[in-house]
Amino acid sequence: MPIAQPKTAQLVQQVWSGLHELNLAGLWDLTDLSFSRFRHCAPNLERLSLAYCHLTFELGPAQGSLGPQDFSCSQPSFHNLLQFVKERAGRLCGLDLSGTGLLPKAAKALAQVAGLQLKELSLRACQDLSTGAVAALCRLQSGLTSLDLSGCSELADGALLAISCGLACLQCLRLRKLQRLTDTGCTALGALQELHSLNLAECGRVSGWGLARALGSGRKAPAPFASLSLAYCSSLKVLQFPELRQLSLSLLPALTDKGLVAVARGCPSLERLVLSHCSLLSNEGWSQAASSWPRLQHLNLASCGQLTEQTLDTVGQACKQLRMLDVAMCPRISMAAVRCFQAQLPQAAGNASSCSPGQAWIRRPGPQVGCIWYWGRVDLVPLALPTSHT
Repeated sequence: MPIAQPKTAQLVQQVWSGLHELNLAGLWDLTDLSFSRFRHCAPNLERLSLAYCHLTFELGPAQGSLGPQDFSCSQPSFHNLLQFVKERAGRLCGLDLSGTGLLPKAAKALAQVAGLQLKELSLRACQDLSTGAVAALCRLQSGLTSLDLSGCSELADGALLAISCGLACLQCLRLRKLQRLTDTGCTALGALQELHSLNLAECGRVSGWGLARALGSGRKAPAPFASLSLAYCSSLKVLQFPELRQLSLSLLPALTDKGLVAVARGCPSLERLVLSHCSLLSNEGWSQAASSWPRLQHLNLASCGQLTEQTLDTVGQACKQLRMLDVAMCPRISMAAVRCFQAQLPQAAGNASSCSPGQAWIRRPGPQVGCIWYWGRVDLVPLALPTSHT
């Protein structure tokens, strides 16, 4: 490759001298030699992602230690990665090894690197990761503020206990699809005083009630949560997070109108709310809940089959800041009702991440296509909001 030439390598190193973040995620054809050249050309890297790259792990015959190997055209080796981490230990603060098949011994070897003080670590879908390895990571990298262990299917309550004991500064925790996690393990979350973003989506043995009790206990003040996902948890009860701005409760078939009203009263500051596939919700629930969410901007009601245009009327009157509404697969809501909803919204006050001033996005399935947006799918209609006249 051209970077192998000395003059080219020197030029690349000069250009990359100020590079602080390198994302090589998903490069299946990345070789050990290529990675070695990349790391030598970027001496000031602070964050590295090798997510879903194929790493090779070779264990020495003696004590199961990770043995060195020569650089080659084969897949990147863990030994090469470990050398990079050792070289950058004083500077490296973020590492993403999701989907690399990281072994427990390898995780422990990373955690033990002298001088390494990670702030962000993502190990999504590392299915061989053990509770012991997580405990070592938490003990040796105690300064972590963001940790993603989603899809690490071997982890259970013991891992959450290790996290709560070892990561006092943790702010963001993602544990999606941990099927072995239970309410018992969640009781440890009360010790994480700085936690403000939590994702427990698809943890089928965790209940909203158990989580609410855990987060309410052991804390000096109400949880300062900004984002919470309980999608597909086993059940919901009252959640009391007055500062919460983002909440996902999708795929909760047991969520009733009564539960919706309780959530509205306990979480009045929501700006983004996902309630897709909550099939028990009705117009009556929204008639009582909508007034509690004046700051709501993004609302997902996809596949809420009981809702009709009455809910659109209620939301339009109560949620004046709304900028995105998803009512896909709601058979009782017609495009005519969507157009009527448009007329209820006031002139947009400013830019939103997904729309221009004076517009709102309404997602509906079918041929009524007006714009390409939203994960690249052609199913959004941009609706120009009426201009107010004085």
